[in-house]
Amino acid sequence: MRIGAMADTHDNLPMIRRAVEAFNAEQVELVIHAGDIVAPFALRPLDELICSYLGIFGNNDGDKALLRKRSQGRIGEDPYSLELGERRILVVHDLESINLQAEADRHDLIVYGHTHQVDIQKRERALIVNPGEGGGWLYGRSTIAVIELDDMKAEVIDL
Repeated sequence: MRIGAMADTHDNLPMIRRAVEAFNAEQVELVIHAGDIVAPFALRPLDELICSYLGIFGNNDGDKALLRKRSQGRIGEDPYSLELGERRILVVHDLESINLQAEADRHDLIVYGHTHQVDIQKRERALIVNPGEGGGWLYGRSTIAVIELDDMKAEVIDL
């Protein structure tokens, strides 16, 4: 199973649209947003995904009630844990908000954001992925990631 990961889009609609196009081209089966969508209108491009999406709130997300409503409940509280197939996945905005040692021992994949920096590392049994900043506002590089759950490998895609 291939999934997409994005974070820190910060209302950058052109980059969110490019991310959606890339995820659709990669034929991912789910997209995970690791927070900082910011405003509810920034969810509109995600309606063009050929798969479902889910996500969590980040520290800059404003109207959480409207984000939750606009996403039909697919955007929620941080952290969020789910299972896909035989893989346990944790989605968190700020990696420093969790006990990384303990969570890396319990999960196969941890997707996070907040730093706006691409990070792919292996710790304990977990693959840890920060897809970088989808919006590109802070460092000028807009990125997403595609993760292959079967072999637990991640690829960063520049938008």
